[in-house]
Formats: sequence, structure tokens, C-alpha cells
Amino acid sequence: MQRRSGRGLMHRIRFGETVMRRFMFRLAVLSALVLLAGCVSRPVAEDGATYVVVRHAEKASDDPRDPSLSELGRKRVERLVDRLHYDALVAVYATGYRRSRQTGEPIAQDHGLPLSSYDAAQPAAEFAALLRRQHPAGTVLIVAHSDTMAPIAQALCGCAIAPTSDSEYGRRIAVTVLPDGRTTVDDRREP
Repeated sequence: MQRRSGRGLMHRIRFGETVMRRFMFRLAVLSALVLLAGCVSRPVAEDGATYVVVRHAEKASDDPRDPSLSELGRKRVERLVDRLHYDALVAVYATGYRRSRQTGEPIAQDHGLPLSSYDAAQPAAEFAALLRRQHPAGTVLIVAHSDTMAPIAQALCGCAIAPTSDSEYGRRIAVTVLPDGRTTVDDRREP
């Protein structure tokens, strides 16, 4: 009968603990990566389409007919770029006005997309039909104006949307059209 020394047994226990710690660490890292992947990636086609309607950012007083963005407006655009960075944008639309283009261009550039132009005077129902035809999936950003924001959102969802006041810049209306045609609306005000 051979006696085992306590030293060999302790070595095997410590070795087992080390292996278990490594396994638990790797499991924790893998779990974190799986959770992060779920936060960042969204299937586009299964979700239908989301149309995000925002008003151009704050305007300066440099040109009464076609003002550019103020410093406050440029900061708002930076925050909007950050908020939309991980959204799967497929298109960005802005009117021909300078303040609208200056709001949409940085977001389009962040997503490697061209900035598409639309006519602010076009009836909202026509523009919404065009958007739904051309972009049945993915996320589309529309940079609107105080008087066109609610009508565009209404035409996209077929529901009532309260008007936007001329002093309101932080409103964001997301209209999601599900594959079965149902719509949901997320109307929020952001600082």
C-alpha cells in the first residue's frame, strides 16, 4: 500500500482551482460578448422599416431666408450623430435648405450614405408613400422643419401627431411600420 503525500494532493487541488478560474473567466467574457452583440446588431428585414423624423437643429440669424446652424445647433447635431451611430440607417433625407442639410450631412457621413434631397413643399402623403416604397426595411432619417415634421410622421403612420412648435428643436418621432402593416410611434423630446 502506497501513501500519497499531502503535497501532491494540494498541488492537484490548486491546479483544479486555476483551471476552474480560467474557465469561469472565459465564460464571463464570452457571455459579455454575446450580450453586447445583441445590443448592437438588429435584424433589419424582420423588423420592417423605421422612419425617424427630426427637425433641423437650431438655426443662426446669419441669413433670414436660408440660415445656417448656430453653435447650439451644431452641438445638437453632434449629439444626434452619437444617438444614431449604431442604428442601421439605410437613407438620410433633408430639404435643400442649409440648416436641414447641415443637420443631415454629418449623420449621412457617419453611416457612409449620400444625403438625399426632398422638396419641403411636396405634400406629406406623397413623400411618405415614396419613402415607404423605396425603403420597406431599415431605418430612414428625415430632417424636416417645424411645419412639416408632424404631417410627414402622420402620413407615415396614418395616425394623429401633434404639431411641432417653432421653438421646439429636440423632438424626434420614430414611426415603425411592421411587415404586417401595423405601425408604432415613439414621439419623444430630447434635450
